[in-house]
Amino acid sequence: MTDRPEWTNEPELASRRVGGSVVWASDELFAERENLIKPAKPEFRPWSFGHKGQLYDGWETRRRREPGSDEAIVRLGLPGVVSGVIVDTAFFTGNYPPYASIEAVAVEDYPSPAELSALKWTTLVPKSPLQGDTENFLAVWSPYRWTHVRLTIHPDGGVARLRVHGSPVADPGLLDLGALDLAALENGARVCEASNLYFAAPENLIAPGFASVMGEGWETARRRDDGNDWVVIALAATGVPRLAELDTSHFKGNAPGWAALSGSADGEEWFEILPRTRLQPDTRHRFPLDETRELRYLRLDIYPDGGMARLRLHGALTEAGRREFTARFDTTRP
Repeated sequence: MTDRPEWTNEPELASRRVGGSVVWASDELFAERENLIKPAKPEFRPWSFGHKGQLYDGWETRRRREPGSDEAIVRLGLPGVVSGVIVDTAFFTGNYPPYASIEAVAVEDYPSPAELSALKWTTLVPKSPLQGDTENFLAVWSPYRWTHVRLTIHPDGGVARLRVHGSPVADPGLLDLGALDLAALENGARVCEASNLYFAAPENLIAPGFASVMGEGWETARRRDDGNDWVVIALAATGVPRLAELDTSHFKGNAPGWAALSGSADGEEWFEILPRTRLQPDTRHRFPLDETRELRYLRLDIYPDGGMARLRLHGALTEAGRREFTARFDTTRP
């Protein structure tokens, strides 16, 4: 059981791990703005002082002596519909901001920080009270796709992390819909369910880029029965797969022994895509697929358990899939 909001289970859109960037901040005298989107949890080392004071794993501005507030602009690594924001003030006790607000904007090109600041921003979270040394959960109700968010702290202080949760929405104008990763998080795919997520979240399987360490993949607990572990993914849209990639990089003594892939148009009736196939540890496996049936859902079975870094399913969207994919983008444009 947990008292965390349901939206915290959705992907992080701003994390450095998915390509996010803090492009500007009004001030960062005590601690750098880039710390806001570090994937790791905040850390604190007592009595670690630099020439500006205690070293903080977060973003901290100087004490304001005039009216105003401090701001930081974050470019989302995964543009999308925002469901909620966490303003984490971990280890900031006497120096956290008492209030914060969140705004957003959608742009199609690559504006400079000055150009971004001059745009008209939409409020996602009005000025809201914060607690120190706490994950402050701020829900968002907005149906639109955003590319940047702006955190304003009132008036100053320190924030350890900014987590932006939501649903990625890809721009079809930047993709070849006849050749793309149907299972990629950045293209709009999502994990529906999984048998086990003891060591790491199954969403890691479809995250952008390569896993740099074992902890950036999906790993299950050791099974002591006759079953096997599995994960079901809703693809970016209906498509026809051509190539599957099962990547066990970094998993050496704990890689699955075998894996299989199944597809479904409705998530109920399943057909074989890749039969049960032997895997090697710490290896990127690529398998051409002869199956030409359309699918909307993908199921990965690993035998009996273990860890996998990434899962890719390259192919083409069907005509219906192209319409669905494009409509998702068009209906979420502000």
